[in-house]
Amino acid sequence: MDNKSQLIVVDSAVLPEVILKVLEVKKLLANKEEKSSASACKRVGVSRSAYYKYRSCVFSYEEKIMQRIITLYMILKDEPGVLSSVLVSLHNLNSNILTVNQSIPIDGVATVTISLRLNESFDEAIVMKSIIAGLKGVVEVQLLSGE
Repeated sequence: MDNKSQLIVVDSAVLPEVILKVLEVKKLLANKEEKSSASACKRVGVSRSAYYKYRSCVFSYEEKIMQRIITLYMILKDEPGVLSSVLVSLHNLNSNILTVNQSIPIDGVATVTISLRLNESFDEAIVMKSIIAGLKGVVEVQLLSGE
């Protein structure tokens, strides 16, 4: 058998429990729910030695089909509350905003690019685009990209 490192995807249902516990410890530490690996290991019920043995080679795989990333390009009027109303609407549509980039307003408008993760199907992006386009102060909305 070759000793080279190889990444594989395995259904979590067939993994040993220790691997799943190591993933949980990593999540607790990343989210700052626990301050130390010792307390996270104790909370999850895995030994620190097992955590340190597997932590650098066990990663969670997020299904891209379930979590689509899109980028919206918008031209917004330079008026108070316009960007805020866009962000609130995106929040109300259960999207996870990843990045927001806004230019300095010129001639009374600013360009804004927002990357976000959708939890539903890609069709949700089309509905989202039309809702954002209907907001006060939104001049134009384009769907630039989507995975």
